[in-house]
This record gives sequence, structure tokens and C-alpha cells, in this order.
Amino acid sequence: MRRRFVLRLVVLALAAVGAARAQDLVESELRIPMKEAGKKGLEAVMVRPNDGAAHPLALLNHGTPRESSERPGMTPWGLLPQAREFARRGWTAVVVMRRGYGDSGGGFSEDGYACTSRVDYYDSGRESAKDLRAAMAYLATRPEVDATRMISVGVSAGGFASVALTADPPAGLVAAISFAGGRGSRKPDEVCNPEVLVRAFYDFGKKSRIPMLWVYAENDHFFGQAIAAQFYQAFTSAGGKVEFVHAAPFGKDGHGLFSWRGTPIWTPMVENFLAQQNLTLRTTLLGLPAPPDVAPPSQLSENGVAEFRHFLTMPAHKAFAVSQDGQHNGYVFGKRTEKEASKMAEEHCRENAGSHNECTVVMVDERKVGN
Repeated sequence: MRRRFVLRLVVLALAAVGAARAQDLVESELRIPMKEAGKKGLEAVMVRPNDGAAHPLALLNHGTPRESSERPGMTPWGLLPQAREFARRGWTAVVVMRRGYGDSGGGFSEDGYACTSRVDYYDSGRESAKDLRAAMAYLATRPEVDATRMISVGVSAGGFASVALTADPPAGLVAAISFAGGRGSRKPDEVCNPEVLVRAFYDFGKKSRIPMLWVYAENDHFFGQAIAAQFYQAFTSAGGKVEFVHAAPFGKDGHGLFSWRGTPIWTPMVENFLAQQNLTLRTTLLGLPAPPDVAPPSQLSENGVAEFRHFLTMPAHKAFAVSQDGQHNGYVFGKRTEKEASKMAEEHCRENAGSHNECTVVMVDERKVGN
């Protein structure tokens, strides 16, 4: 009888370990108070290790779409895969939406009037950084955050915001990372008033002494290698501290390197940089969420099945579309509505499959659709 009881305890213990491994990360929504953002505050998502302890903060900040009409549809869940990668390395990762984006309060305050005669990239960067500074000040009071070590990680306009933040850093900011940082890209390979943008990097460099990592892919069609080199020269000649990485071409537009598909490329760059700053928090990565047991569409290729399983771990609203031959797919997640998610998934699938291969949405959120 005692042996059976002990065996039952062992089984229960092993089950508990399995459950803990399956839930290494905790994800939650939150609102960050900021006077300028009004009652709504700033919309945010937190991803952290599931151990109840305080961890250093990695604040992730988004870019700016070329079309202003797209700003309200943005959500912090769009950067969830990137936040998970920082959290599984021991950080409390928070994705924050700045004023004028998504469901954050306050008006759009970082318009640099890029393509006009009154362009002001410097002030645009400072306004963006104001939101990051407010977020860090609030998050420093949270029990999930160790405020003695904080980093800012941004992409595109969010990278530019991180650059600006280092010129007037909050207490506890120890490093910053910019993926394809910049502003004012009106269309592929064209930046409005580039000389003013380069000057803004110079002006931020005069005050910035926080170590930074900058990553630009060779085929970035927002901020190509030539202008990225000018950013670096201006910033460092003024005194800024940067490790600059020229990344190999990535996909159709290297501006998308800081993404789920780019994870095998950008995570080693981040790890090397953080190690140089003595900011390696874990030597063994925490586990990512396991996908639910849902059968993939029968026509999917092997790569398509892997992408479908990743899709299953993503937040709503989301949709997955498959081409008629099963060789191509497209999916999105973290959208405001099911309708928007379905439309965008089908569009992405068509882009991948070509005009002569029809695409069908097969799953929306947690339910299958169609045949």
C-alpha cells in the first residue's frame, strides 16, 4: 500500500514538473499610467518567467507604419514572439504602445513632419522617448521588475526612440538595442530630408553614453546600408557608443529581420551584445508555449505544418490561410478584429503563392473554418 502511495506521489510530481515546463512564461495585459496619455494610459503586454521573482526589464517598442491609417489597428501582441525570446532568457519583457498607436491614450505626438519644410526628427525622437521613459518609471515600481538593470529594444521608429532615450536615460538603463532604427521612410529606398535625420543622430550622440547595438540588414528598403552608415558615423563621431552589425539580406525586405522568422539570426546578435555588457541572465533558455493539439490542414507542406504549429501559440485575433496546392500559406496574429485578421492572412498567402494560386482561410482564432 505504501509503495503504491509513494509511486502515486512520484507520478504527481513528474506531472507537476511537466506542467511547470509547459508554462515557463506568463503573459498578461496591462495599462501603463502616463499623464499625457489620459485615463487610458499606454497599452502594454508583459511576458515574464513564471517564478514569481523580479527580473531585469526589457522594454520593447514598435515601429511606425508608412500609412497613418494603420496606427489605430496596431496592438502590443504583434511583438509577442520577440518578447517571449527575451523572457525565456530571464527578462521581464514588456511591449508598450506609444501615444497615438493602438488603444493607447493621448494624441499622436511624435510626428516629425518628415516630408515637409518644417521637418524635426530630433523632437520626434524626444517625444517617442518620453513614452518609454514614463513606461520605465512605472514598471520600476512593479514587483515583476528589477529596476537596477533595464534595456530598451526598438525596431524602426522604435529603434530611433531607443537612440533618443539613451541621450536622456532614466536611472537603471544599462543598454539599448535598435533594429533598423530611423524615421521618415516614405516609400522603398527613399527617406525624406535624410540630412536632417542624420543630424538628429548626431545631436543624440552628443549626449548618449549608454552602450547600444544597432542592426541593419543589407536589403533593408526603409533604411539601407548607405544611410545607416551615415547614422553610425554621425552618432559615434558625436560620442555615442555603438556596436554596429551589418546583417545579411533577409527575405524580400531586411527591415523585417526583427521578427519571428528572423529569430535564429537576431537572437545570437543580441546574446553576444548582452554578454559583452555582463547581462547574460540565463544559460539555459526557458521553454516556449506548446501548441494545442490541433490537426494541421491536410494539404500543408512540412514547413507549412511547422508554421501552423507556431500560429497556434499566437494570440487573438489571428487567422491562417492556405494556398490551393498547400505549398504556401499566410497568417497574422494580434489584430483588433477577426475580420481584419482573415483579410490580412489571405493577402499574405496570395503574396506568397502568386496570383494564379487561390488562398483560403482555414482557421480564425481557435476555430477551423471552411471544409
